[in-house]
Amino acid sequence: MKSMTVRGIDSVLAQKLSRAAKERGESVNQLVVETIRKSFGINKEKRVSRVYDDLDALFGRWSQDEFETIQGTIDQQRTIDEEI
Repeated sequence: MKSMTVRGIDSVLAQKLSRAAKERGESVNQLVVETIRKSFGINKEKRVSRVYDDLDALFGRWSQDEFETIQGTIDQQRTIDEEI
């Protein structure tokens, strides 16, 4: 990708760019590039990750009590039987 330098940005514009970038959670460079793309009607290709039909939607949904119950069961199963 090509790099470019933009000259003549006064302090008021610099502050507004910085504030807008911070509000959007991106860098000033990302904000400027996206603004230029929009003004020229160039849409950035979206990289959409594949949606899987598995149990990922359940991840992280256990309550603390459920976690402790499940972890307790796992811990019990991991004990070594000295007789064997």
